[in-house]
Formats: sequence, C-alpha cells, structure tokens
Amino acid sequence: MTLALEVFIALFIFGTGVQLAYWLLLFSKVSRHKDPTSFPTDHAQSVSVIICARNESENLKKNLPRFLNQNYPSFEIIVVDDDSSDNSVEVVLEFQKKNSILSLVRILDKKHSGKKTALAAGIHAAQHEVLLLSDADCFPESSNWIWQMQSVLQGSIQIGLGFSPYFFQNGFLNRFIRFEAIYTAVQYFSFALAGIPYMGVGRNLIYAKSLFLRNGGFSNHLDIASGDDDLFVSAAAEKHNTAVLMHPDSFVFSTPKRTWRGYYNQKSRHLSTSTRYKPIHQWMLGLLSLSHYLHYMAGIAVLCCGGSWMFVMSLYLARTLVVAVQSWFILRKFKDTALFWWIPLLDAVMIIYYHVFVPIFIIGNPRTWKL
Repeated sequence: MTLALEVFIALFIFGTGVQLAYWLLLFSKVSRHKDPTSFPTDHAQSVSVIICARNESENLKKNLPRFLNQNYPSFEIIVVDDDSSDNSVEVVLEFQKKNSILSLVRILDKKHSGKKTALAAGIHAAQHEVLLLSDADCFPESSNWIWQMQSVLQGSIQIGLGFSPYFFQNGFLNRFIRFEAIYTAVQYFSFALAGIPYMGVGRNLIYAKSLFLRNGGFSNHLDIASGDDDLFVSAAAEKHNTAVLMHPDSFVFSTPKRTWRGYYNQKSRHLSTSTRYKPIHQWMLGLLSLSHYLHYMAGIAVLCCGGSWMFVMSLYLARTLVVAVQSWFILRKFKDTALFWWIPLLDAVMIIYYHVFVPIFIIGNPRTWKL
C-alpha cells in the first residue's frame, strides 16, 4: 500500500465518520423535533410585521393580502419601500385605503447597499415589542402564521427562527434550490436545538424590539450589505433565548430564482456574511463542509490509487442510508417529500457547490441586496 493510498483512506474514513456524526447526533434533532400542536390563544402579544420591498409592485399585489388577512387579534403591517423606482408606493397606498393596520415607511435617495437601513427604519417605526420580519416576494402559508410565530416568545425566549421554503417549479435548478434551502434550515435549526444558534432567515424571523435595540441593531456590521438576519441572530441569540418553529402553519414561501446566474448572485450575497460568524460556528460549519467534501473526493482518490471497491462502496452506502432515513423524516416535516428520490444526486452536487462558492469565503463578495 502506497503512502498516498494510506493518506486518502484516512481522509475518507475521517470525512465519512464526521458526516455520520453530524447526521446521527446533530441533524437528527430536527427530524425528532415536535412543535406544540396548539398555542395559547390567551397569550396574544401585539405584533409588528415588517416587510421590506424594493421594486416589488407585482409581488406586493399578490402577497400583501396573505399578510393582511391573518387570523390574529392585534397586529400591524409595516411595508418599508426602499427607494423603489416602480409603483410599489402606489400599490401599498391603495391597499392602505381599506386596511387601517397597514402603514408605509419610505426610504428616499438610497445611499447604502443592502436593506439594513430600510429594515432599521421599519423597526424604529414599529409600535409593538414583537417584530415579525419578511420580504415582499414571500407569503405566509397559513392565516395562522402570526399565531404560530409569536407563540414561542414566552419566558426567556426572545428570538424565534422560522422556515422559509421555496415553492415548487419544474426543473433541476428548482430542485437544487429547494434542497439547499432545506439543508441550510437543517443546519441552523439543529444548531439552535443543540444550544448554539447562529443564524435565521430574514424572510421568516421573529424577535423582540428591545433585544434589537439592546444589541445595537445592525451597527456592528453596517460595512457589509447582507447580514440583517444571520449576523444579528449570531450576535444576539443564545441557548436560553432562542427557539425554532417547524409547524407548517409557520412557513413563509419564497420565490426561487429561475436562472443559475440569479441563484449564484443570491447565494454569493448570503454566504459573504459567514466570515463574521462566531469562531465556534465557523469551525463547526467548516468541518461539516470539509467532511462532506472529503467523503466524496477522498473516496474517489482511494479508488484512483487502487484501493478496494468494496471498502469504498461500503462507506458510501452506509452514509447514503443514514442520510436517506434522516432526510425522509426531515422532508416530511418540511412538506417536500417529492425531493426524496433526488437526495443522492443533490447531495453529490453539493461538491460542485463547494467548488463554486469557496472563493467567496476567501476574497469576500461585493454583491448587494437589489442595488
């Protein structure tokens, strides 16, 4: 046995072993998690729903009714128009004529990239302590969305992490986007359940206004366009103040990108913030990606160096079975079992994903939110 083969075997065993540990010990927390089947109707805190929009007139027409028609006793909707050049303002004002709970905040003469200025303006305009965030290109799945999301803010809990899936469209790109969104959710949900929360998604995120103000809002990362959701959660979330929500009524669906270029631009913007995560989160996420990469690539290297096919295929099969079983329960929880038979291929395609996006972690990314 050559030295190269010995090294590749060791890396293959290491990568596979770490992957099995993540899926069996950490990610299984998501598949086993159970949200309460009901919520206390006598615990209805007043909620300010904040929706940021930039040139989203068509989406506002389609989606605002889903936000306005919530089955909840006390809430307001604040749409923050981030210097739109279309007729977004007119659309909101038209809705406002029939909905007294709807208000408009305008950002004129946009000077900074990203939506932090707009979101901060909406937060400061909010009348209530509980802030529920989303975007104009999203819509809540259920009229009980606010009920579900605010139900976790009890006792010491001040942050609730929701799930925002992408709705179904034909084509492989859509399957990969849905898969990657679920895989990302599995990571931030399982980390939160393990007591080390590190991110949420701004399309479906709830927290206390006092927590936002106490942590200085977005002041620690104003120099980058993204991070209004994950960097704030990374800074403010702790083991005892964060909860997760996976009930279908808490889902907020998003519009997926239709081109690979659009998806690349979106993910580049999102991933550029990860270098600002706490060291423990960077280390654990880095180990997850590295082990995933080594599982596939070191296994191929073992075969190329004359290693045993039986050995390599045994470890591949072992991980595939574990991932498949866990994925089945996770996909059922997230209401997307149509992806199940695609899991082996989509999981392998993540290796290409790593190759494409690793440079962002090294050199950063200048792309912004709707320039």
